[in-house]
Amino acid sequence: MAGRSIIPDLSTRKVWFLIGSQELYGEDVLRRVAEQSQAIVAQLNAATQIPVEVIWKPVLKDTEGIVAAVREANADPEVIGVMTWMHTFSPAKMWIRGLRTLQKPLLHLHTQANIELPYADLDFDFMNLNQSAHGDREFGYILSRLGVQRKSVIGHASDPRVAAEIGAWSRAAAGLAALKGMKVARFGDNMRYVAVTEGDKTEAETIFGASINTWPVNDLIARVDAVSEERIDALVAEYDELYDVVPELGPDGDRRESLRVAAQQELGLRDFLEEGGFQAFTDSFEDLGTLRQLPGIGVQRLMADGYGFGAEGDWKTAILIHLAAVMGAGLPGGASLMEDYTYDLTPGDEVILGAHMLEVSPNLTTARPTLEIHPLGIGGKEDPCRLVFTADPGPGVVVAMVDVRNRFRLIANAINLVEPRAALPQLPVGRALWKPLPDFVTSANAWLASGAAHHTVMSTALSPEVFVDFARMAGVEIALIDEHTTMPVFERSLQLEATFRGGPTPAGIA
Repeated sequence: MAGRSIIPDLSTRKVWFLIGSQELYGEDVLRRVAEQSQAIVAQLNAATQIPVEVIWKPVLKDTEGIVAAVREANADPEVIGVMTWMHTFSPAKMWIRGLRTLQKPLLHLHTQANIELPYADLDFDFMNLNQSAHGDREFGYILSRLGVQRKSVIGHASDPRVAAEIGAWSRAAAGLAALKGMKVARFGDNMRYVAVTEGDKTEAETIFGASINTWPVNDLIARVDAVSEERIDALVAEYDELYDVVPELGPDGDRRESLRVAAQQELGLRDFLEEGGFQAFTDSFEDLGTLRQLPGIGVQRLMADGYGFGAEGDWKTAILIHLAAVMGAGLPGGASLMEDYTYDLTPGDEVILGAHMLEVSPNLTTARPTLEIHPLGIGGKEDPCRLVFTADPGPGVVVAMVDVRNRFRLIANAINLVEPRAALPQLPVGRALWKPLPDFVTSANAWLASGAAHHTVMSTALSPEVFVDFARMAGVEIALIDEHTTMPVFERSLQLEATFRGGPTPAGIA
């Protein structure tokens, strides 16, 4: 392959399991707490829904031990979060200093060692050992009093629902960790006069940890010009093997040179990104310098390898695409730039057709794409090469990030991708057709009311829950549109968020 995936193996990421108790109950109880909590950790690590490794840590019995454990977790780059369980009763004042020190995401697991009660043998020895029913309530109180953001998961560790909820949270934690130190390269500025692709890059680094900076397109052109003929030959041969190449781009085709130009651009892009340690990038059709084509297939393949990309200088979407690629690691499906383009407004059966000029990732399909060349009416460059396909049907989510003056807002809409109702012979791009939840009218109304962008990341690997967990961890607002959404409740939630965060009330909402 010309490049390598930058999507991490989440099995190398770690979540520490912190168990709360106290000295009151004696050494025998503490020994059994340790044994039972180790068994819970073993169950979690055996769950296929949880992609990370859960690490058991010794039982915490006092403030000093709690603070020391939290500081150690903070300092370990492999630790993406901590999971807590108050097995017995751990007085919450012991946790104040540790919780004030914690810098990693927190999941509060409200569980117990046993599933059923041993009614015939139930005594107070059993009650003293298995009292998380109120021990975790004590812990929940201090979390709420201190304003600690967390996810609470309730149920036995053997329950697949519990494992799925922990898995979603752990994916979000891995995504947040990946943004810390993330580098985004912008080749040129955003498209002129466009509002939603503007934004506060300094605040983005403050909130997410992603550094967004601009490089002249000439720096990219220098990398493209330096690519050897031998490397171009190898990549074009790879194209021939992986895709159904149209005859005019084939070995004997009269436009084979255009495919070589596309391959050269992909290799130059990869070189630039790898040399600079970038995880995402943007370009703009208004600032291409001497590039012969607007990059098409190269951008598509880079997204499939986990790089974030934003068209027309849209760095916020570039961040989201890399985030979704990391959070979806190991799952079927993928993450891609998407844009709501046009509608089928058949009453009661409305669908959205999404695409972009060129740049939709082929990891949205399991089918073999075709590699084609067609004119592009903007940019003033040569006809670009691109992969053409339709996204596979199934569940998905589209997510946008917007800058609303004093904060960032994520908007996530659950969707169901569907097959096209007819062939699309005159639309030679990567494309997707979907039904938004709960229905088209409510979805569009909510999208417009929230000020959501026209560029999104489409994920066919993740559920909306993962993005909700991420937003909670990052401390940013999220507006969720799903099967439960109604406009009165949605508008009220936007108003409450604006009031809480001190921002402008959305237009039209009194």
